[in-house]
Amino acid sequence: MYTLDRRALLRSGAVLGLLGGAGLAGCAEDGETPAPAPAASASPKAGGALRAAFVGGGSAETLNFLMGPTPLDYIRARCMHGALGILDPQAADGVRYEVLEAIDTSSDLSTYTLRLRAGATFTDGTPVTARDVLYSLNAPVTLGSLPFLKPPGQNFDLKSARIVDDRTLELPTKAPIADGRLILCQSTLIFKEGTREFTVGMPTCGPFRLTAFEPGRGATFERNDDYVGLAAGGGPYLDGLELRTIADSTARASALTGGQIDLAGDIGPVAARTLEGDGTFTVVTSELPYATQLSFAMNLSFAPFQDVRVRRAFKLAVDRKGIVDTVLFGRGFVGNDLPGLGFADYADGIEQRVRDTAQARKLLAEAGAEGLKVTLTTAPEMSGMAETATLFVENLKEIGVAAKLDQRAPGQLFSDFAAYVKLPFAASYSPPVPPLSNYASTRAGGAPSAFGFNRPDVDQLVVQARSATSADARRSAATAAQRILWDEGNQIIPVLVPSVIGQKANVRGIVDDPFTNFSQTYLA
Repeated sequence: MYTLDRRALLRSGAVLGLLGGAGLAGCAEDGETPAPAPAASASPKAGGALRAAFVGGGSAETLNFLMGPTPLDYIRARCMHGALGILDPQAADGVRYEVLEAIDTSSDLSTYTLRLRAGATFTDGTPVTARDVLYSLNAPVTLGSLPFLKPPGQNFDLKSARIVDDRTLELPTKAPIADGRLILCQSTLIFKEGTREFTVGMPTCGPFRLTAFEPGRGATFERNDDYVGLAAGGGPYLDGLELRTIADSTARASALTGGQIDLAGDIGPVAARTLEGDGTFTVVTSELPYATQLSFAMNLSFAPFQDVRVRRAFKLAVDRKGIVDTVLFGRGFVGNDLPGLGFADYADGIEQRVRDTAQARKLLAEAGAEGLKVTLTTAPEMSGMAETATLFVENLKEIGVAAKLDQRAPGQLFSDFAAYVKLPFAASYSPPVPPLSNYASTRAGGAPSAFGFNRPDVDQLVVQARSATSADARRSAATAAQRILWDEGNQIIPVLVPSVIGQKANVRGIVDDPFTNFSQTYLA
């Protein structure tokens, strides 16, 4: 047990005896409907404190979410910093706004106008302005960041942005795009203009105010009464919040059942099944498209993977159904080597790839790659990730590949991202993101995270799809791009794993958001 300053959790009678945790990963048995979240009451109850546990990065954890490689780094930031919005396929614009009240587009898709909510302020009392938003959009380039935070600068001409007034910002696009709202709301968090360092006392505008942080151990928060959600009557409801680092999913589940926490994320399929039989707890499983994809990248800088027949053989070797059944205990979706399952632009008309070891062996023989030696690098960054890699290695052995596993410690796989993208064969995971914007941010133009994949023809099809004003034209180009990726790409996506959270029965308001900020969470 570790100790942080918990005085911040005592506001308004916060109950320190309530311990909690949260995280990512999981899904339902075949043919079984995922357990819904506990029903929210008409009037959520304010007060109380919650502690939440995630897999973190140990001593490498950082408040600088721009460079933070773990889900916990970004979830912590989501609690501190206001977001422009989050992806929500059920919303009118495909996003649910937070700091913004709306994003308008010009008829020719060349300009996006961002409108801030009235009354949005930082914790130092100063207003959140369009200048702060523009600075935050530029920050991934000016301050440095991981690739998943760079799409706004890749898609919008930020140098030509125009501040209309304190609450209005006009962003010209580099090329007409129809999915600009998705790009802006995937990951953009807002901090003050001029920010260079991320510290405990920095001004923030999220639902909670950070009071203490210790890398590898945890962070404590108090409610931000000036959050714009409160002004609209929409939370946050908790007086206090603590986010813990517990790397092992079994340990997180044990902390929950042992009465040490109220809510444990990424609990794993075995723990989920156990908790479902205990009326003291509930298991909340997200639905599509909120499923995290597990994937394997074949680096095209290495000669064997430059042959498309080898890439096809590896895709045919993986036992997708076996992973769902044996690793995830039925709590997962079979993947088809394409990201974004469940989003509107996903090419669901492409035939499902099935395992064919005989054809895989034939392709390897044709490529002169019989007896190929490979090392698959992985880590237990989320529940089932290391186990899936282990099973895949066995699958590859069955088609004559001399495969072995290099398993890193939790939080270490992505800690040196430049070194990671140079690995010949590597595991990964990605939160749910629409397929076109996913491609644009991670693979277009031979981005480092594409592991050597550089196809201008696919880039152009994605551009056509994203700029199309006609739904049919968009669908046609999107499907054509994804078919090439399915057939010739270097990414294997065998399964997608929805979020599975175990919690005490009195926890309410956990929503389908892979990077929750707990603004809707309350204790019944």
